[in-house]
Amino acid sequence: MALELIGKIIKKLSVQSGTSARGDWSKQEFIIETQENFPKKICMNVWGPEKVEELSKFKDGENVKVSVNIESREFNNRWYTDVRAWKIDRFDDGGNSSQPADSISTPVDFPSGDAGEDDLPF
Repeated sequence: MALELIGKIIKKLSVQSGTSARGDWSKQEFIIETQENFPKKICMNVWGPEKVEELSKFKDGENVKVSVNIESREFNNRWYTDVRAWKIDRFDDGGNSSQPADSISTPVDFPSGDAGEDDLPF
């Protein structure tokens, strides 16, 4: 599921890193507060050294438009939800977004179903 959220970065958490069977990894979580009648705080993350580096170019207090994928997975009969940002743009209050050279943008890989089948109505 891909969504766009608009809000203000209120905090960037520390970078986490480690090594897995696939090699070294890093991620960083950050929190935005949405711009609604009843604002909500949402914790999301970016994965990979390039995205962590690009996130560092955004400051706390900046308004952003964030494209995210939301996915849940089960582990030991508990469900965990991941909100992964794949594109972040600066967003001005006038409703215009801009995509400067330092925005985060990566193509999204969606799982594919049977080849040739399309459940879209058009």
